[in-house]
Amino acid sequence: MELDELKGLIRDVPDFPSKGIVFRDLTTMLKNGEALQTVGKALADLYKDKGITKVVGIESRGFIGGSILAYELKSGFVPARKPGKLPSVTVKKSYAKEYGVDTIELHSDAITPDDVVVLHDDLLATGGTMLAAYELVKSMNPKKIYINFIVELSALKGREVLPKDCEVTSLLVY
Repeated sequence: MELDELKGLIRDVPDFPSKGIVFRDLTTMLKNGEALQTVGKALADLYKDKGITKVVGIESRGFIGGSILAYELKSGFVPARKPGKLPSVTVKKSYAKEYGVDTIELHSDAITPDDVVVLHDDLLATGGTMLAAYELVKSMNPKKIYINFIVELSALKGREVLPKDCEVTSLLVY
């Protein structure tokens, strides 16, 4: 299966989670085994020669592609979670969303200065969640950070809020 065929497997859900929003539902693509393998291979191909040691997946859909990517790269996987979900000492970052404030946390020992990190989420919309995750990981002083998405909604201009000195990739752009 080719990457451009994946868009045909993503369901559009109008007026979700609120009126006027068209939600891109990746679960209809992910349930297709061939599509899931295509996504995993395409993600791994982007980073196979970059010395990645950790993949940080953002709760919750970022856990899917992030885990696949970590597996393919033989690297570690780090979950970025909502407050109170991680059992040990955490570091956190709050950020503004379209409809309020949210917080993201990592274990305080999850990233070291020796790490080369890919931050992964399923979809780039306005970029607020990824920017907070980037700033949190950056505060842990890894060697390098990359940012990745399966889908990017370019009309929402989320890429514009992300750091200019960081390579940002998306497999599919709408």
